[in-house]
Amino acid sequence: MYKLIIVDDEEEERKGIINKIEWDKYGFEIAGEAENGIEALEIAERVEPDIVITDIKMPFMDGLTLCSKIRNMHPNTKIIILTGFDQFEYAQKAIKFDVIEYILKPVSSKELLEVLINVKKKMDDEIAQKKDIEVLKEYYNKSFPILRQTFLCSIVSKKIKKDEIIEKLETYNVKIMGKIFAIALISINFNKFEDTYCLADVRKDDIKFNENDEYVKLGVLKVCEEIVEKHEIGISFMNEDFIVLILSDSDDNNDIFMSRILLTLEEIRQSIKKFYNISCTIGIGSLFKEIDFISNAYKSAVSAVSYGSIIDDNIIYIEDVEPQIVQETIFDQFKEKRLLNSIKFGTKNETVEIIEGLFKEIVDSKMSYKNYQIYLIGIINTILKVIQDLHIDLDNIFEDNCDIFYEILKMKEIKEVELLLINICLKIKSKIVRERQNSYKEIVQASIKYINENYNDSELSVEKVCKILHVSPAYFSTIFKKETKYTFVNYLTNIRMEAAKELLKTTNYKTLEIAKRVGYSEPNYFSYCFKKNFNISPSEYRNSI
Repeated sequence: MYKLIIVDDEEEERKGIINKIEWDKYGFEIAGEAENGIEALEIAERVEPDIVITDIKMPFMDGLTLCSKIRNMHPNTKIIILTGFDQFEYAQKAIKFDVIEYILKPVSSKELLEVLINVKKKMDDEIAQKKDIEVLKEYYNKSFPILRQTFLCSIVSKKIKKDEIIEKLETYNVKIMGKIFAIALISINFNKFEDTYCLADVRKDDIKFNENDEYVKLGVLKVCEEIVEKHEIGISFMNEDFIVLILSDSDDNNDIFMSRILLTLEEIRQSIKKFYNISCTIGIGSLFKEIDFISNAYKSAVSAVSYGSIIDDNIIYIEDVEPQIVQETIFDQFKEKRLLNSIKFGTKNETVEIIEGLFKEIVDSKMSYKNYQIYLIGIINTILKVIQDLHIDLDNIFEDNCDIFYEILKMKEIKEVELLLINICLKIKSKIVRERQNSYKEIVQASIKYINENYNDSELSVEKVCKILHVSPAYFSTIFKKETKYTFVNYLTNIRMEAAKELLKTTNYKTLEIAKRVGYSEPNYFSYCFKKNFNISPSEYRNSI
């Protein structure tokens, strides 16, 4: 069933629409009716309608203002405008609010039903399209090259678990499995080209090389793909300014593999020179035998490319220029950011997995004790940074007078250290959850205090309160309703009505004055709200006291 709200200040017109159609027969239910925009907005906040049918000319808040506010609150709600012939030009202004239909008044039930059936069909189609497996498959197939490219870029730029890499390689039909691997990066030297160079397919237009950098990259990528495929040695793709080659061999002999790599890369280098008359620097990272070390190899290939400014027009193997360097496992900025974000925003399981992964890396790398200590200090500093950022009391996390560095570094079993750090992180996460819950209450309490002190402000709104509290309206509305069981509008109206009752009891102010004192610039709307809440007008209430 689709939920509808009918909004029209003419009761006869409104009731006629409601009573003349068997709504459930056609897949609709009336979720509310309103005689003005303010009342409609309150209902919309509460029921989140699928369709709003609204008149344009109404008291207190017109239909256009209502359309604007509903579109901001509920972007997927369909809006149907009811309008008199003389208002049609006015109704056209509603185009910017994505109004789905216009109906001229007086409206017949047959005409309205035809419109609603068409709107329902559109909504059914939208839902069906989202659920349609074939559509999803088509979307997936169209997105496949982008998803594949994104995956390839991710495995070289960040640490991903081996099982996940293997699974995704199969998903994206990437054939690079073997017993030994390498990363090669090709950096095109755009500042080292012949002045006579032009792309082959645009040579007649004499477009200079530096105006076509992206076309050149694509051309070089195509050359790489063809040569790599011919040698059956791996795959190539673009990542930022590099063309990346992930190379592999079923034979784990380093020398044989390196010979194949150099043969392939030399052919690529010569082809780039021949077809594009430009030079390039090719860097080869350290060889590796476990696919999850691919990001480390990528970093070493980047280092190799950086030597291109010294070793011109060459293929550079990192082990040749940095033979003394052993690729060490370090606690870098990327790992720090992952750990920090998981403690602050992730689930408990995510935090545990990240810490377990860090310690697995320590074990697998067989690092020295000195490097192990440095690595641990990096992890501990990240944890302390979270504590500092969120102003958490250390006594709530560590035992009294506990020197965390000393306690950890004196432990002899690495598993013991791992479990201790997991326990500390989970304590911090529990503290964060409690603090956030308290924060929700503080925000709501602050808003209630502000409402109680400023309900007489006729401009008081959700947006105004949120601006003062520095929170978004959507977030505020959610936590306010969760804490108070009322929408903001309901709560504000109740406060104003109780204040009005008190003034009617204790003063001789006229209704006009009371309306202003409780935040209503429109006396008629104040009287309307009062009667709606108490089933009695303000004057009748005063006389009954």
